[in-house]
Amino acid sequence: MAQVLTVRLLLAFLAIGSCIAVEVTEHIDLWPMPKSVSHGTQRLYVSKDITMSMQGSMYSDEKEILKDAFQRVVDLMKLNHVVDGANPSSSVLTGVNIVVHSLEDELNFGVDESYNLSVPTVGDPLHAQIEVSNLTANSSSLQTFSQLCYFDFTSRLIELISAPWKISDTPRFPYRGLLIDTSRHYLPITEIKKMIDTMTYSKLNVLHWHIVDAQAFPIEIPSYPKLWNGSYSYSERYTMSDAIDIVRYAEKRGVNVLAEIDVPGHALSWGAGYPSLWPSDSCKEPLDVSNNFSFGVIDGILSDFSKVFKFKFVHLGGDEVNTSCWTATPHIKKWLDDNHMNVSDAYRYFVLRSQKIAISHGYDVINWEETFNNFGDKLDRRTVVHNWLREDVAPKVVAAGLRCIVSNQDKWYLDHLDATWEEFYRNEPLKDIDNPDHQRLVIGGEVCMFGEQIDASDIEQTIWPRAAAAAGN
Repeated sequence: MAQVLTVRLLLAFLAIGSCIAVEVTEHIDLWPMPKSVSHGTQRLYVSKDITMSMQGSMYSDEKEILKDAFQRVVDLMKLNHVVDGANPSSSVLTGVNIVVHSLEDELNFGVDESYNLSVPTVGDPLHAQIEVSNLTANSSSLQTFSQLCYFDFTSRLIELISAPWKISDTPRFPYRGLLIDTSRHYLPITEIKKMIDTMTYSKLNVLHWHIVDAQAFPIEIPSYPKLWNGSYSYSERYTMSDAIDIVRYAEKRGVNVLAEIDVPGHALSWGAGYPSLWPSDSCKEPLDVSNNFSFGVIDGILSDFSKVFKFKFVHLGGDEVNTSCWTATPHIKKWLDDNHMNVSDAYRYFVLRSQKIAISHGYDVINWEETFNNFGDKLDRRTVVHNWLREDVAPKVVAAGLRCIVSNQDKWYLDHLDATWEEFYRNEPLKDIDNPDHQRLVIGGEVCMFGEQIDASDIEQTIWPRAAAAAGN
């Protein structure tokens, strides 16, 4: 566990608007706490014209990804203040040299995210130094640097106290997620991008986009263009170009976008455009397991997704499947009988067939834990099981040799408004998992902001600061 979290630190990460407020004391708060930190007592001033250099770096930054990231951090340090104090004659940090030991400019998952950051107190010119193995690690290193700096209202300059600094860090888990839900309430694109920005402040790196559900199907699917007839309204939709824009925006900030379609349950909205996906007009969920068209639509969605969502995983849901419509609908009941299946068999058949479709499009599959609880030994061995119901499930998942993401609802569901930030902080993803080989199969955790009780007007203050507390794991 990281060092004890204080209320003051949580408030430092309250992401109202687009910036972080830092309370200035002689002890600098860093969040999440890096693995190794040492510092001195000297005060430095950050030049109003601080620059970035890349001496010794293998990475060329031809796409200016690093340049843009650095400018965002400078803007974050200023907090929109006018920095108009007079630069002192000494102790001025004039630059940051960033060394990237890789030519790769794509965001990758599961790579080495370690970084080293040093801020000296002597040198001419005086430059901080950041060293990372690849571009993926750079976002966290720059966020840490920004947390050392603050706008001082007396000097009217950006100051950096307690120098010199030496910081080494690497994340505990490769998957550090936040779920947002655009089916229960539509979220404007500007709000989704704001969520991505705020994620980076706490070094979360996966935006789990729960795009569709029973209530609405807001995204364009070119292969099946009537699907978004299930949107709330004509204006509450996302085009494929919108999705590409969101993914690119996130990738530039070190955030992967995980797309989810939840099947076979939670899919009532699909039938607004294609009623044959419903078992019947009077019984509309789950998707019709007997109809090959159901799987053709899933294949079309995932084919279109594969051109947009480049993250190695796709989420196929699989939770809360009420199969009563299958037995109540004559043609499905006949199909079950003809294939010697009961509804449990059909549920397994639907999930496993959907998994094969996703794998054919190059994805590894994430499913909610009910799939494991019901037929874990039949899941594809590349499956990642998303634990949300019971604390005892994650140990069973990894003992079975499958990967796991932890989001137990009593601790890490943000729509549970009675769950406190202390509970978010104390939740341990590796609880009751002692075998090191099993621990490595827990790829991380995720806090979940399902949208029944929130919309764009209050999503930020509902997510933060509790999500930042979870990031401390």
